[in-house]
Amino acid sequence: MAVVVASAPGKVLLTGGYLILERPNAGIVLSTNARFYAIIKPIHQDLKPDSLLWSWTDVKLTSPQLSRQTEYKMSLKNSTLQCISPRDLANPFVEQAVQYAVAAAHTILVEKSQKDLLHKRILHGLDITILGSNDFYSYRNQIEARGLPLTPEALASLPPFSSITFNSDANGANCKPEVAKTGLGSSAAMTTAVVAALLQYLGVVKLPLSSNPLLRVESEDLDVVHMVAQSAHCIAQGKVGSGFDVSSAVYGSQRYVRFSPGVLSSAQVAANCLSSQEVITDVLKGKWDHEKAKFSLPPLMTLLLGEPGSGGSSTPSMVGAVKKWQASEPQKSQETWKRLSDANSLLERQLNALSMLAEEQWETYKQVLNSCSNLKCEKWKEHASDARKEAVVKALLGARDSIVNIRCHMRKMGDEAGVPIEPESQTKLLDATMNMEGVLLAGVPGAGGFDAIFAITLGESTNKVTNMWSSRGVLSLLVREDPRGVSIENEDPRIRGISSGISAVNIN
Repeated sequence: MAVVVASAPGKVLLTGGYLILERPNAGIVLSTNARFYAIIKPIHQDLKPDSLLWSWTDVKLTSPQLSRQTEYKMSLKNSTLQCISPRDLANPFVEQAVQYAVAAAHTILVEKSQKDLLHKRILHGLDITILGSNDFYSYRNQIEARGLPLTPEALASLPPFSSITFNSDANGANCKPEVAKTGLGSSAAMTTAVVAALLQYLGVVKLPLSSNPLLRVESEDLDVVHMVAQSAHCIAQGKVGSGFDVSSAVYGSQRYVRFSPGVLSSAQVAANCLSSQEVITDVLKGKWDHEKAKFSLPPLMTLLLGEPGSGGSSTPSMVGAVKKWQASEPQKSQETWKRLSDANSLLERQLNALSMLAEEQWETYKQVLNSCSNLKCEKWKEHASDARKEAVVKALLGARDSIVNIRCHMRKMGDEAGVPIEPESQTKLLDATMNMEGVLLAGVPGAGGFDAIFAITLGESTNKVTNMWSSRGVLSLLVREDPRGVSIENEDPRIRGISSGISAVNIN
């Protein structure tokens, strides 16, 4: 029986922090070359004569990076899992992904031959292995313990799929330690990869192969993966989020407007009293009104992500504080949101304009970007020597103005809500980054805080930024934009030694 390997990307929310929680606000989310992998194969190669009479089958989940193996029994009647390992080894995101993917298979496959094959594959047991690229996790402590500098080269020297460390327990023995992460949406990428691998393995969908990176399929199969993954992720985290992280894990880089929460909130309530098959049947029939449009950075631009190492931030608590501020000062918060939304839209238009200019006048576009990559922004206008070059420079400067306004409104919102959306330490770092040669944008991704910073650089200016960040104690990750969404891999990624996205996009 064939082994299936699926992968799904992590994300960086470029614009739309906080606003993306409410329709019809849009956000630009970039998928990355940091990918989560799910490997599915049978546990039992041969079935016993009485196996068709079984009411339960075996499921095994292995996470080599955590040195964990968890075993389950799964009901053949209602697809529910019963953990037979110590409960603290369980992974709720994978559990829900398995239950709802199998339930979806029972719902979608209606022909007898399909159902017979599904039943046989499930009886063989499901052996699931999950692996996350190194960039999903923080390895600052290991690099420093080795006496290495905080550089991308030091990060690249780590073995692929390195063991994961935990944040230090600062609140006493009763506080469960958490995995130290970098904010790329590991739970969404992991859930999507498991759902996609299972649906492919069980014969429900036929997904694109990673060996054809130019293929971006917008099909019903991807939509099924999206709906099942959103359901599993929502139920595992106990709330209905905006869903942008799962959407980008499925479809890749995009402009995203969230779905109406009701399409999943009913499933979340129903999950307590209905079977997973009843729930997923309702979800698959629901009115999914999210909006997605293809988006990627213009050519000759590079996404950089840095880990300042100044302590993590709790996104749920920050979102809660902003919502509390909205409720207490509705008029002031609405005005701030309107200005922030306008600035987000302007940045989106400028980036789209640059992509169009690159397509229509490539040589001019390339010449301007390569020239500007060696200059601070004050001198970019010197290269607007004709109307065509002026159009490129005008769009570049317009994008910079937009990110300055976005950061201003995000800081104001944080001040009003009493949360550090762009902390002072980040502000100094981002201002210094924006003042460098060849830097177009810099900011805090997503909900902000201390976790990460991003920059968009022009041409060959990347190394200057990573060197400056390293000198300030910021670890530059190996993450780059990769517009691909979920895909099927040709082999186990450990065979190729893939990690940190090194295979997909050049570090520089």
